[in-house]
Amino acid sequence: AAGARVTARERDAEARAGRVRGPLHGVPIGIKDIFDVAGMPTTAGAREFAHTRPSKDSTAVARLRAAGAVILGKTHTTQFAFRDPAPTRNPWNRQHTPGGSSSGSAAAVAARMVPAAIGSQTVGSILRPAAFCGVVGLKGPYGLVPLDGVVPLAWSFDHAGPFARSVADAAVVLSVMADVAIEPLAVEAPRLAIGRQLFDRAEPQLRRHLEGVVERLAAAGARVTELTLPAVFGEVHAAGQVVLEVEAATYHQPIFAKHGPDYGPGMREMLPSGLKRPATEYVTANRTRLAFRAAMLPLLEAHDALLSPTAPGAAPAGLGWTGDASLCAPWSSAGVPSLSLPTGLDAAGLPLALQLVQAPGGLPRLLGVAAWCERELTFTERPGD
Repeated sequence: AAGARVTARERDAEARAGRVRGPLHGVPIGIKDIFDVAGMPTTAGAREFAHTRPSKDSTAVARLRAAGAVILGKTHTTQFAFRDPAPTRNPWNRQHTPGGSSSGSAAAVAARMVPAAIGSQTVGSILRPAAFCGVVGLKGPYGLVPLDGVVPLAWSFDHAGPFARSVADAAVVLSVMADVAIEPLAVEAPRLAIGRQLFDRAEPQLRRHLEGVVERLAAAGARVTELTLPAVFGEVHAAGQVVLEVEAATYHQPIFAKHGPDYGPGMREMLPSGLKRPATEYVTANRTRLAFRAAMLPLLEAHDALLSPTAPGAAPAGLGWTGDASLCAPWSSAGVPSLSLPTGLDAAGLPLALQLVQAPGGLPRLLGVAAWCERELTFTERPGD
């Protein structure tokens, strides 16, 4: 924190002198504790493993610094970005999960501790906590943001992306992380596809809410059609789990052999399973997810966005788990861009959210549609209001 204050004063002085480093000049940013930050330990939510302080930033963090951002500090993550919860509470209700694994980043933005933070998603670790905490969560297509200097969970699925209070802010942060100009495409009367199988997975209260949201968007000019998902959709979540287990077990095998008892129960259950799976199962699972991607791309390209719930409901009560990620998982497996947009509150005052999905080349379109939806839905609530 002391270093961040010094940097903030330096950025203020530079701005007064007319020197602006980039689009994030002077903006405080929170960093999920799986990204290396020079001089700060990278614990990945497992403090007993934090024996060294990296001497250099991960590429994503280095790009944030170069754009003028003030690295405020690290945010909590579930252990090794998997299921075992972090101590973070949900700012909307401290007895409900903030989601995971990027728990601290989502909660910090929701609580107005920082205007933006970064996280990672292997299954649902950006969009789900964004939904539960009532902020925008965004991941680009697979490979958009370099992941050197980032503790992996599953190399085939890991994505990096931002949390922010608006679509525009999220787009700016992602542009910096990717070192690519990403301009949201202006859209009118967007073509929105509804995956009925996805809406059917929502809890009744959320389903009614999102059906109302879709009606509002249609009344504002959106062209809404129903989309039938390919048959392989029913297989992709299980296939993704196989790939995740094998890749996580491969990375953790030497560490787990020495420190197994220090791992959380979720990791202790998952890693031995990954080590036992045969190569044929891993290859078959990868072929399944790639078949799903191939089947989905033309469907996504034919629309401006596919809409679905981000999660089956609002943030669940209790802090022992981080919630259901099954509605985010297919899009992480497919490596396509997706965004969670807050749309309102449930009867208990907890945020509800809509997920928007596009094809890999359609990120500007996805951001444009999300910004259009954001303007029409005008979610302005904040914790404590």
